[in-house]
Amino acid sequence: MAARGRARTQGFAGTWPPRGAAQAGGLAPSGFAAWPSLVDKLRVWIRAEAGAGRLLPWIPVAFGTGIACYFAAEQEPVLSATASAAVVCCLAAFWLRRHRVFPLVVMIAAVAAGFAVAAWKSARVAHGVLARPIYSVSISGFVETRDIRERTDRFVLRVVSMESPRGLTKLERVRLSVRKGTAPVVGSFVELKARLQPPLAPLRPGAYDFGRDMYFAGIGASGFVMGAIRTARPPDSGGLSLRYAAFMQGLRDAIDARIRAVLDGDRRAIATALLTGRRDAISAPVNDAMFVSGLGHVLSISGYHMAVVAGVVFFAVRALLALVPLLTTGFPIKKWSAVAALLAAAFYLLLSGAEVATQRSFFMTAVVLIAIMVDRRAVTFRTLAVAAMIVLTIAPEALVHPSFQMSFAATLGLVALVQIGMPHLFAAPDHSATARMALWGGREVAMLALASLVAGLATMPYAAFHFHRVTPYGVLANLAAMPVVSALVMPAGLFGMAAMPFGFDGMFWQAMGWGIDWMIAVAQWVAALPGAIGRIAAFGTGPLIAASLGIILLGLLRTPLRWAGAAALGLAVVWALATPRPDLLISADGHTIGVRGRDGRLHLIRAIRDSRDSFLLREWLAADADGRPAADASLSEGVSCDQAGCVAQLPDGGLVALALRADALADDCERAVLLVTTRQAPACGALVVDQDRLRRQGALALRRSRDGFAVEAVRPRGVDRPWSPAAAGGVEGEASLVRPAAPRAVDATPSEADLQAED
Repeated sequence: MAARGRARTQGFAGTWPPRGAAQAGGLAPSGFAAWPSLVDKLRVWIRAEAGAGRLLPWIPVAFGTGIACYFAAEQEPVLSATASAAVVCCLAAFWLRRHRVFPLVVMIAAVAAGFAVAAWKSARVAHGVLARPIYSVSISGFVETRDIRERTDRFVLRVVSMESPRGLTKLERVRLSVRKGTAPVVGSFVELKARLQPPLAPLRPGAYDFGRDMYFAGIGASGFVMGAIRTARPPDSGGLSLRYAAFMQGLRDAIDARIRAVLDGDRRAIATALLTGRRDAISAPVNDAMFVSGLGHVLSISGYHMAVVAGVVFFAVRALLALVPLLTTGFPIKKWSAVAALLAAAFYLLLSGAEVATQRSFFMTAVVLIAIMVDRRAVTFRTLAVAAMIVLTIAPEALVHPSFQMSFAATLGLVALVQIGMPHLFAAPDHSATARMALWGGREVAMLALASLVAGLATMPYAAFHFHRVTPYGVLANLAAMPVVSALVMPAGLFGMAAMPFGFDGMFWQAMGWGIDWMIAVAQWVAALPGAIGRIAAFGTGPLIAASLGIILLGLLRTPLRWAGAAALGLAVVWALATPRPDLLISADGHTIGVRGRDGRLHLIRAIRDSRDSFLLREWLAADADGRPAADASLSEGVSCDQAGCVAQLPDGGLVALALRADALADDCERAVLLVTTRQAPACGALVVDQDRLRRQGALALRRSRDGFAVEAVRPRGVDRPWSPAAAGGVEGEASLVRPAAPRAVDATPSEADLQAED
């Protein structure tokens, strides 16, 4: 018993193997004799991880797991059943709070609660989603938001009335593109005609679902305006929310106008993006350079921006208050400064549009500032856990968004660095090399480099999954640019907004422009380095889940069990690299087919050769880790076409055919192993993918095997979710519908080229 007791206490500090366990020569006990000691160690570590105060950071992990299970369901869950299960599990956790099984029960309750909250949010925002394109529909409604883009403008219309020749079911909101400079004012009531499309479905199996984002934003269709936009008298005031939106949009426009008077081009676009969240007017070359270099996170208002805003206000207010000796001795000026910083962060949240990513940043910052007000430690895992729970409860759909995933992964890594890494890294005597380096500012440089490295590594799995790339030089770019952004760009922007009412803002915008010039120069320099574009072929959610588990284990665990996270990360890397690429990709409309040739690259069969499929091709090539542009001539190599159709050859010699005319079907059935057609195909020996199958299942990915083809669909059979409903019979809207023919005072119809450039 004494030996057993020593085994339970030895090595608790995290040494492995425990002191005294190794025999002469440095070898641990061998054979079955080592197993009892190992089992005892595991028990001690598990008890330590489940101890008092250690469960809170795991609650949002379990809560998020429940949300992930909701999004993985094939059918929409019954809300009453999910809510009842969550209530029962929560009551059981409360009842068993003093029992040993409490940690397990509370995790189960958190999973059930996350599942129920996601189902409740989906039911709360339920609305109609357009299933088929319509080519002309009359709409009237209120303009809720407006975005200025590089080539076109875009706005969201809250629909009041909607008329179409086929009696289309009314939509609540639609997102429309217009010719640049013709977008209506936020808050106005307009009448127009539009061409509408269903929300964009994934362009290949496993691709990001933009339609899901639009569903939770309350948008049921997208499209573009046809003809003039007429301002009319509204049937009602539109409500308080619309007046608030109009006021905030006017404020953003005023800030942008003052910046425009001093800056132009990308400098103006980036300055406006940093202050108001409007980032769509940045030119494509600069935008690409920012993301390739690893500085793309600067363009989206996130935790970094919110922290800089709160930090600048906090230290500025505290410095001003410290100038009054009476205040410093008799009043809590630190807490007053935290209140001022919280108010500034709240204003920044509202000014930037209060998107989900910005809400997450604000809640994290608010928790930190409130901790200062109540004399608690600000940067802790508890702070991160509370912020995560607030965000996931308000917007459970944020869990599947790359912004949330990357932001919280980076924050988890940085909190772990602050609480675990920094005390060990800088716990050195004063005469050490570390102390001497700190005298020359080396400590700050080392911390910035280490923080950039940790954040970059933590976000790498999500960047590889969603964007199919990594940033090899991200640490270099952040080291060169972020000090300037933190010390010059953001403070100058804040002082510029504060000076606007007094008319002295011009010099601050100019200073902001100098810093932005440096940031753009760094981004373009890093993006031009050899190997700067680290392309990664698409992989499934399995490796991403394994990588997420590894990051969580490394960040939250304290005992040697944390190294299980390194094993999970290693598994994720091997799993991702071993993911086979599809042999065939078929677009949802059946007009584009990607065939993997003998050279291992995709070759494209295209029924229509124009720019309308450029966005699709860019996504396919990026997911294939292929750096060729969408217009590259080599994409059509090995493809033979005539008026009847096109054929291409698989590596094993099998033919893939796209039949454009009915008289080509019989011949293709005899020769091809796969036939794609938009017509009704006869029974034949080839695998047939017709329009009906594509309408039901969306885009397809196929892998060739000896037994035929393994088919993966965007909407597998049996899947029916609110943002991706199963296809039903009937046709809504035809090209023969009446188009507007009245004279147009101001034509807002964007050009086809502009629409494609904005994809």
